[in-house]
Amino acid sequence: MAVYAIGDVQGCYDGLQRLLEALRFDPAGDSLWFCGDLVNRGPQSLAVLRLVRSLGDNALSVLGNHDLTLLAVAAGCRQARRKDTFQDILQAPDRDPLLDWLRACPVLHHDESLGFTLVHAGLPPQWDLDLALSCAAELQAVLRGPVHRDFLARMFGNEPRRWRDDLAGIERLRFIVNGLTRMRFCHADGSLNFSYKGPPGSQPAGLSPWFKMSGRRNAGLKLVFGHWASLGCYRDPGIFALDSGCVWGGRLTAVCLNEPEYVCSVPC
Repeated sequence: MAVYAIGDVQGCYDGLQRLLEALRFDPAGDSLWFCGDLVNRGPQSLAVLRLVRSLGDNALSVLGNHDLTLLAVAAGCRQARRKDTFQDILQAPDRDPLLDWLRACPVLHHDESLGFTLVHAGLPPQWDLDLALSCAAELQAVLRGPVHRDFLARMFGNEPRRWRDDLAGIERLRFIVNGLTRMRFCHADGSLNFSYKGPPGSQPAGLSPWFKMSGRRNAGLKLVFGHWASLGCYRDPGIFALDSGCVWGGRLTAVCLNEPEYVCSVPC
């Protein structure tokens, strides 16, 4: 039995099929962890959702920022943009069960036996694992609850940019969303920067990748994430970044969490 973590698919169904063939994925025994952003920008978001959902307990995905955007548009809380490519889901006869399944996906998954934590973008440097699990549970409860439409309507925004333990209400939930699904660089005080998306080393002075922040409280974890296409497939102690830009003409990448030295990548 193998557990494979896979980077951002973003509607690239054909690339996902090629990757599963290269992995010799066996749904009878193997499992897949997806880093989020199953949908959007690519041409076959509906096919991707249907496939991942059909795998049942053999697959899980954390929510990414594009997945949340789809949920907000579907709930009537946000207008679709010209670049959004998930209309096939919104018009599908099975849209409601697919969207309900997506909304029930976690925003963070931790497996104690494997020793890996899966998230879309990363963990804010001020969070240890206990706080991350608690914040993820808060957000998941709202997304799965009866007031999820109210939350989705107020979810978007860049403030607050810095974590405080006394954050409450929509400000607290918005920071949790941004930390888990949008974060790349941080300022020296730990606040999130949303304006720069280039690779590490190209950033303006005063910014650091979140996983390079001094005093990061989650530095002892093994973190698997996507979201950062310009970072690419990147390894560092405890860091497994898997977004290799599939939807931008790059590759789709998987790592075997049972044997982390095994990495498989296919062109999209």
